[in-house]
Amino acid sequence: MKIRTNKITVAGLIIALGIIYGDIGTSPLYVFNAIINNRLITEDLVIGSLSCIIWTITMQTTVKYVWLVLKADNNGEGGIFALYALVRRQKKWLVIPAMIGGAALLADGMITPPITITSAVEGLGKLPAFNVSEGDTIILYIVITILVLFFFLQQFGTASIGKLFGPIMVIWFSMLAVLGVFHISGNYSVFKAFNPYYAVEFIRVYPQSLWMLGAVFLCITGAEGLYSDLGHCGRGNIRITWVFVKTCLLLNYMGQASSLLRHYTGLTITPEIKQQYNINAFYDLIPHWFIIPGVIIATSAAVIASQAMISGSYTLISEAMRLNLWPKLKIRYPSEEKGQLFVPSVNLLMFAGCTGVVLYFQTSSRMEAAYGLAIIVTMLMTTILFSNFLIANRVKPFLIWTFLGVYLFIESGFLIALLQKFSHGGYITLIIGGIMFLVMYIWFRSRKIKNRYVEFVRLDHYIPKIQELRSDRSVPKYATHLIYLTSANNPREIEHKIIYSILNKKPKRADIYWLVHVDTLDNPYTCEYKVEHIIPNDIVRVDFRLGFRMQPRINLMFRKVVEELVANKEVNIASRYETFSSSYTVGDFQFVVLEKYLSQDNELPFIERIIMKLYFILKQISLSEERGFGLDVANVTVEKFPLIVAPVTNLKLKRVED
Repeated sequence: MKIRTNKITVAGLIIALGIIYGDIGTSPLYVFNAIINNRLITEDLVIGSLSCIIWTITMQTTVKYVWLVLKADNNGEGGIFALYALVRRQKKWLVIPAMIGGAALLADGMITPPITITSAVEGLGKLPAFNVSEGDTIILYIVITILVLFFFLQQFGTASIGKLFGPIMVIWFSMLAVLGVFHISGNYSVFKAFNPYYAVEFIRVYPQSLWMLGAVFLCITGAEGLYSDLGHCGRGNIRITWVFVKTCLLLNYMGQASSLLRHYTGLTITPEIKQQYNINAFYDLIPHWFIIPGVIIATSAAVIASQAMISGSYTLISEAMRLNLWPKLKIRYPSEEKGQLFVPSVNLLMFAGCTGVVLYFQTSSRMEAAYGLAIIVTMLMTTILFSNFLIANRVKPFLIWTFLGVYLFIESGFLIALLQKFSHGGYITLIIGGIMFLVMYIWFRSRKIKNRYVEFVRLDHYIPKIQELRSDRSVPKYATHLIYLTSANNPREIEHKIIYSILNKKPKRADIYWLVHVDTLDNPYTCEYKVEHIIPNDIVRVDFRLGFRMQPRINLMFRKVVEELVANKEVNIASRYETFSSSYTVGDFQFVVLEKYLSQDNELPFIERIIMKLYFILKQISLSEERGFGLDVANVTVEKFPLIVAPVTNLKLKRVED
């Protein structure tokens, strides 16, 4: 369900709980387990790390995202690309942090489902009857089975089951709060953690505390999701529900801290000790009679967290395609609900990545090493983009520099801490994110290289020739209506290759020539058009102005435009063939798509030559131009022409006489 306003409603609050808090809401499953791993349980460790958790959630999630970043809404929409769309006209280099952040989010989408689902299922180890431990084959089988079903069902959409997400998450958060409150009484000293002094002292004094910050950071891995899902719930609903969510999370963390101090003080949590005492910081809170229901609820919450990440990945790829930062891919719409989309190739990629992560790491404790590194990179990029948003909105420089200084300091500290996990699995995240960034950069950079050499000509110079061709009966008629897609922003200009296609390559006589231009706007859901009759009933230009979240279904959109023009008697689409002159018959429409290939007659610098070669490799495996624009392939002619971006100038050819 899509709520596009900031109006606070009960439905909006329930939907917000079901959509945006899955990732950050399931963090209690693994945060304290990561903190105590191979550590001696002492009050300094538990209280200090709990204080770090409390103030990390407060500073990063409450202050940065809920209070500040949510203000940067792009007509109600959020997310790193929505933020980039707001600031991209300020500085050209801002596309780099946008691409890095987007790539890191995609990488995070491949680690979130494995770690959350595995952490939930590992709770079965608390039951003696199951006799399983971390990494057992049965755990892996259950996790992979859930992933198979999860990704298989994506193609059918989540419109129906999505209504259950809110109530399930209400049950989950209520369970977190109840379990936490029940165990806090074991050691009331945990309330000291609200004093930031203990967090500062922990970082300053505790041995290897910087390493520990990498585990602490896991408590806010879903914070970016609050902003990404702004358009689904509205700012007001997010802010209200966050009060409830944060309260439940803190109560549970405090309950876990109290339980650890009460039962394991003085014990070093080695893998052997962990297995011997069956230690799990989260599931230790659950009474044995409630373990199976607890595992079911936790697994349901983990699946919902995974769904939010996967749906976010689809939206992210869709936005990147519209912003010309990603190759065109096939997109399906499982339901009529706005925002519901399914990208088959991304789904397959995510499934392969998630399954690979599970098989490679096998336990949630090992996955923790790879988790967090991608999301801190995204947070840093959001900080950079948001500071430019503040500049655009004329916020006082002192406040901008304060925001930038505070959050670059905090997030750089977390980045350094997480980089220490590089050799323990963090490299997996960086490899995945690096590949995603490389794809974006190649697609973006190659477009810039091509645009340097696109030749535009004045359309006025060729209108007489086109009209002459239109009247020349000796040339066979190619189509009644001939439509070209043009990238020329100026309606008085046109690519030379289109003129060449009409007049030179093989003259294409038509009754009406249509020029269609698609402009991607910074507003997410703009969907409008304008028409310019360059020569009435001879040459017509249609400009579509589409938001970066709107799919360019040009075939359907163009048909609607033509219907409105006919209804207004602005154009006559009747067939002009003499055979049909006595009866009103609609003429045929033919799209011509000009497809480029890299000519051998190029002399590019080495780096640009590599970029262009990789671009054409990506182009071959991506969606074709006609399918990318939603054209009916039955009415499309594809013409190939060489792309010569840097003609060879130093060809040494010498004539000799016999």
